[in-house]
Amino acid sequence: MHGREKRVLLREYLDQGWNKAALAQKLGISRRTIYHWIATGQLDRDLDQDSVRYQQRPMVPRKIDEYRWIIHTRLDEYPALSAVRIHEEIRSAGYDGGYTQVREYVKAVRPRAAPEPMVRFETPPGHQAQVDFAHFRLPWGRRWALVFVLSYSRLLWVRFFPRQDMRALTSGLEQAFGAIGGVPKEILFDQMRAVAVADRRQDGGPLVENAEFVRFANHWGFRARLCRPYRAKTKGKVERPIRYLRESFFYGRRFVSDADLDAELMRWLDATANVRTHRTTGQKPIERFQRDEKALLSPLAATPYRSLVLPPEREAARTPIPTIEVQRRPLKVYGQLVGERA
Repeated sequence: MHGREKRVLLREYLDQGWNKAALAQKLGISRRTIYHWIATGQLDRDLDQDSVRYQQRPMVPRKIDEYRWIIHTRLDEYPALSAVRIHEEIRSAGYDGGYTQVREYVKAVRPRAAPEPMVRFETPPGHQAQVDFAHFRLPWGRRWALVFVLSYSRLLWVRFFPRQDMRALTSGLEQAFGAIGGVPKEILFDQMRAVAVADRRQDGGPLVENAEFVRFANHWGFRARLCRPYRAKTKGKVERPIRYLRESFFYGRRFVSDADLDAELMRWLDATANVRTHRTTGQKPIERFQRDEKALLSPLAATPYRSLVLPPEREAARTPIPTIEVQRRPLKVYGQLVGERA
């Protein structure tokens, strides 16, 4: 049975002066059918008013279908788990399809909350970094992640510490400066108790109350500032990486020690976080950093910072255990000694 579309085409071609025999061959229908449609007036009525009926296409099996239960199980346990992580896990289970199919399926089955309004501001390369702590619970105790993000390139650096204190902050920042090979001119902090940053001046200038941190900032040559109260303009760059760190790295993984945690973190930063295409910039953070930002960072300090307040870290003193020499002699010798005394 020929459909409405062929009758519409036939009417158009006939109006253009086509030969009926040529139309029969072109449309794949018989000349008898064409003459019948003309004789019965089927080409004279308004075919556009006819309702179009389509048959439902059969479902085409997809590679992801047999792994859907894994995806749903992981999302039930960790609703915020990223599609990248899910793709890695189902590939380990045998999935050989592409990432796009996984991303679209995860997007369809995971409900998303309404996005938070965000007015972003951009900073020039080498000018600013944002820093904050985030806590994570592990089987052997709580750990604090110091999250360091370059505002221009979005290059991410993270380390875990057992405490959120001044020693962790200064040590972590020195490690971050060494890793990126320079110092940004300004570091923006959230209201961290470890820094005790306040912003009370009417002209918007920074005021850092912690004298130890003032000395540290002067030693490394950066300016410390506080995230302003109007959150939407200042805090997005560091808050998003903390959420990204949880969703893409921490959730759904099992760690057995601090060494295992650190090793997995380094692998994730190098293989995933800093080589992905950033959603805001549309570029890979490591490429944007190497091309535009690295050369504009301030040089590193000549020496590490030496605190005037914090005592230097010392390794636990080890008291040597005294050794006792025992002389080993044959029993015959002891017999002779006993005989001489007798």
